[in-house]
Amino acid sequence: MKVLIIGLGSIAQKHIQAIKNIRPDSEIYALRSTINAAVISDVTNIYNADEIANRKFDFIVISNPTALHYQTISGLLQYNIPLFIEKPIFDKLQADELIEAIKQNNIPTYVACNLRFLECLIFTKLFLEGKRINEVNIYCGSYLPDWRPGTNFRESYSANKELGGGAHIDLIHEIDYAYWLFGHPSQIKKTFRSVSSLTINATDYANYLLAYDQFTANVILNYYRKDSKRELEIVFEEGTCLVNLLNNTVTWNEEIVFESAQKIAHTYTLQMKYFIEGITNNNLSLNTAAEAYQVLKICLEEE
Repeated sequence: MKVLIIGLGSIAQKHIQAIKNIRPDSEIYALRSTINAAVISDVTNIYNADEIANRKFDFIVISNPTALHYQTISGLLQYNIPLFIEKPIFDKLQADELIEAIKQNNIPTYVACNLRFLECLIFTKLFLEGKRINEVNIYCGSYLPDWRPGTNFRESYSANKELGGGAHIDLIHEIDYAYWLFGHPSQIKKTFRSVSSLTINATDYANYLLAYDQFTANVILNYYRKDSKRELEIVFEEGTCLVNLLNNTVTWNEEIVFESAQKIAHTYTLQMKYFIEGITNNNLSLNTAAEAYQVLKICLEEE
């Protein structure tokens, strides 16, 4: 299998490892922007997009800064190669024509929201079937300076709105799994702020209020919480379900009903396996570019 990586940062390293876990004999290439780009073991650098047509890649991983995704994907359509796109798909919503072009060209796509492969959420999706929901609370808070050890967090794309960063979109996983579990809300209210001690220009706090027919979901996302917390609480008519994503557990009325030793890091290989099998068997359906664009609309569309 021959794979091209566009954007060779920390998240690309996770995708490369996932590919190697599944297909150890894979040939990995990276399209680099400068001739002085670092050489990484088992990755062959190429420097000209014209080489894409000649290399016959099986798929392309797009993991460059979010603000570059639109331009990158637009330039790749001509090759009709399957696209594995790091989340979020774009940083803006003016992409309806591009989404339609992907559809018209029948290009297989998957947008990497790996929490759909986390076992506690898979359990929860089945657990909530047939139950009356009264309220949903989703929280994701962690400390941005700890995300990428050895780097200046203020120089990362996450901290810079011009690169497509911000908690409201960088932490789109929470909005994505809300969409996956509960569907598209009928009404959306949101608050974005950047007033914490991090002093970055990207949004460091986001609050979404998602209205459904019978319940409301409250989603809080932030970059500044030092004691990381990632939880989903569902208040049913019969009781309360608490999903701890960091511990991979589910409790029902304070009793553990599911627990797993799986770590979030394990989901990168699972999603890559899904994608590779999907393009091999021509049956990709989970979180396509079109679906991811609907999730992005929840994040960014004007109220």
